[in-house]
Amino acid sequence: MTETFPLVCTRGVVVFPNQDIVIDVGREPSLQAVDNAQNNFENHIVLVSQKDITTDEPGLDDIYHVGTLCEVRHVRRFENFIRVKFRGLKRVRLNEWIQGNDSDMAVVDELVTYRQDETEEQALMRMIVDAYDHFTGADKFMSKDMMIELSKGVGPEGLSDKAVTALPISLDRKQAYLETLGANDRLEMLLADIEKEKKMGEVEKKINDTVKQRIDQGQKDYYLREKLNAIKEELGDVVEQDKDAEQIRKRLDENPYPENIKKKVKEELSRYEILPMASGETGVIKTYIDWLMDLPWWQETQDNQDLNQAQSILDADHYGLEKVKERILEYLAVKQMTNSLKAPILCLVGPPGVGKTSLARSVARALDRKFVKISLGGVRDEAEIRGHRRTYLGAMPGRIIQGMKKAGVVNPVFLIDEIDKMASDYKGDPSSAMLEVLDPEQNSYFSDHYIEEPYDLSKVLFIATANYLENIPPALRDRLEIIQLSSYTDVEKIHIAKEHLLPKQLKENGLHASQLKISDDLLLYLIRYYTREAGVRQLERTIATICRKTVLAILKDNKKSIRLSKKLVHEWLGNEKVDYGHKEKKDQVGTVTGLAYTSFGGDILQIEANRFEGKGRLILTGQLGDVMKESANIALDYIKAHAKEYKIDPKLFETNDVHIHVPEGAVPKDGPSAGVTMTTTLVSCFSEIPVKANLAMTGEVTLRGNVLPIGGLKEKSLAAYRSGITTILIPKENVRDLDEIPQEVKDAVEFIPVSTVKQVLKHALVA
Repeated sequence: MTETFPLVCTRGVVVFPNQDIVIDVGREPSLQAVDNAQNNFENHIVLVSQKDITTDEPGLDDIYHVGTLCEVRHVRRFENFIRVKFRGLKRVRLNEWIQGNDSDMAVVDELVTYRQDETEEQALMRMIVDAYDHFTGADKFMSKDMMIELSKGVGPEGLSDKAVTALPISLDRKQAYLETLGANDRLEMLLADIEKEKKMGEVEKKINDTVKQRIDQGQKDYYLREKLNAIKEELGDVVEQDKDAEQIRKRLDENPYPENIKKKVKEELSRYEILPMASGETGVIKTYIDWLMDLPWWQETQDNQDLNQAQSILDADHYGLEKVKERILEYLAVKQMTNSLKAPILCLVGPPGVGKTSLARSVARALDRKFVKISLGGVRDEAEIRGHRRTYLGAMPGRIIQGMKKAGVVNPVFLIDEIDKMASDYKGDPSSAMLEVLDPEQNSYFSDHYIEEPYDLSKVLFIATANYLENIPPALRDRLEIIQLSSYTDVEKIHIAKEHLLPKQLKENGLHASQLKISDDLLLYLIRYYTREAGVRQLERTIATICRKTVLAILKDNKKSIRLSKKLVHEWLGNEKVDYGHKEKKDQVGTVTGLAYTSFGGDILQIEANRFEGKGRLILTGQLGDVMKESANIALDYIKAHAKEYKIDPKLFETNDVHIHVPEGAVPKDGPSAGVTMTTTLVSCFSEIPVKANLAMTGEVTLRGNVLPIGGLKEKSLAAYRSGITTILIPKENVRDLDEIPQEVKDAVEFIPVSTVKQVLKHALVA
């Protein structure tokens, strides 16, 4: 007989006739089906099981087609779901799934269980009862007495439905019981599953017995060993020492460890031997002893004494950087002369990509020393430097001691990278912990919380690197010997590309020098129009791209060699990436070229000013920082005080608003060197006198009109030189910095020192 009822798809549950089961219902179609059954179908509903429990929206192919007609007995409603008690009534076969208005509906036919051979049925029932009698795990599922009572109450056709709910079998197996209509067939399945569970119980018991036996044997062995040792001690026999302890004592005797370390190791070793091997503390003590033994205490490499060879290595690895090379050679010379010298603490400060890290490697190679490196970028925990105390679980030494163990000698070259990028939080201030490491007067007794013994760092040549000197804490900066590495000039970049970058990339890409020809003019073109940086990292990446394109052209197009041209550069790298030489083409009112020092090195900066009818407001745009905002206010107030001097009507300040803008508004700008530029811009704007287009300036201004000195003159001069500027106004006190300016820049650019705003305006404004 075909009937239609609301449909619910269950996950991981198969409901049998005469079974009461509680299910949480949460999916919207299922909630609607329960409500529909209660309201319109006298609490009758069809439950079918999904094949895959992870399917959220099952279709006809995702469910089994044999289910159970149930009765909704009780419903308890919660915020996001309902808890329903169902009573299984009879098996049904799903013929059709209908998407109804009130809920999903199932068109089903009733399936009737049929009896089979009676003799076989009785035999199966007896075998099942006997199987439960010998079932060691029966207490987990169902007792023999319960099985006998059950068989009387439900008969053979219902026995399997009741018993199978208690067996730990899979969803597919339970569904097979539901789909099997022969009573004897189901009893055979039940008997097979009981026998299978019985065997699994026996295997589990065997495994448990084996594990217990092994534990008991281990305890027995430990007891007997300890008893044997006690007997040997009473008899005066020598107890065999632990193998690890013997090896440690042997190392102590054979090597010249400091006396305090020998004493500490022996103390820890005594504790180690007393503790049983099963104790957790033995591992902690053994690890600590290993750290003390593995640290270099006397091992040392001999420095390269040949100064000429050391200079040759430094020159071969790096072009320029004369100050650093000279300082290293001075250190070697004085050490050779005195035969004893504390290592200096050098700090290389400069923009990214100028060779700070690679220079430290070259120093190690020149000195013939071991090289180790740690990076402090993002380090916030003081324990990263000083280590954790041994009372903590998982304690370990700090990065300094770890680096020394890795080096294996007491005098490596130790690179501390990104020292300006340390931070501090509630766990401590790592920069304060670095004071002891980098102080030549203190680091001969460096204390690590884990090691607990003073460690001598005085022979280590520490080299730190930083991008910004201002970000290094003053107390730490005081202990460092600062060496500034400035941006490379175009000529220096060409030399570096020819002597280092191009040969390196040719080798890495499997090319010979004859297969790729790049002229100096093409290198200069790449430097100016495809890279914008203080160092040479982007230049190296650009050369690497050209090398890869060359390899592809040689293999794909069967070319023997490539001579790079501008046309080929455009084809391989696209259009020019950087505006080079971007300065004002003609003299303009209210527009002045300033000079800035950025993370890319130097750059030119156009500062514009305009005025219009208003109430005397000052408007600043261009993502300016607090220092530049103050410079703008000082510049405006200076002009107001000296308006008559520059033939400016004072009433203009009351009836006009002034707008100062620094282009590239998305880029934050700040720094104490824009005062004279803003003053000149405002004077030009109010007096309507143009400013020379081929002139740039830098310097800070005071309310009295004095020009203050600035930093980064070399980088700023290089930027002006690249942009085609022919005249630069600099503060008079910065004349001393002209020695650092490359000669090629001095030949092309005129530097005019100024000390007052009057002198600036005299040179900047068109007469």
